[in-house]
Amino acid sequence: MEYLYYLANASLTLRVVQHLHARPQMPVSFVTVIHQIDGWVVRIKFKSPVSSQEDGDFRAFLNELGISYEPPMRVQMALWSLEAGQSPVDVMRRYQVAIVSHGSPEREEIEAFRQQFVRGLGYCPETLA
Repeated sequence: MEYLYYLANASLTLRVVQHLHARPQMPVSFVTVIHQIDGWVVRIKFKSPVSSQEDGDFRAFLNELGISYEPPMRVQMALWSLEAGQSPVDVMRRYQVAIVSHGSPEREEIEAFRQQFVRGLGYCPETLA
């Protein structure tokens, strides 16, 4: 099972990660987080199918935070390359996307990205709030 969503800011992205950590029974294979100028793309892939109840509940949760996302070809190619095992650095260079995290969902990676970005800009854009 796979979920691909577009979220408005870092706080919502962190809520998704916290939600997954709070439910260890959900068989997460990997989570990919990509930062874009106007928001965040989050892809969650499970190791095995979840029940229809869990699927509905998780989709409802994600729909409260963001919208289902149909990526442009460049982002889709980046997502496929990551899943195929290519390194995030190589994928970022090839497809010009900002991969914040790929693998186990880690709050620290998202927080570190946000802090570095804000420090570099000197202010906090809405998408990093």
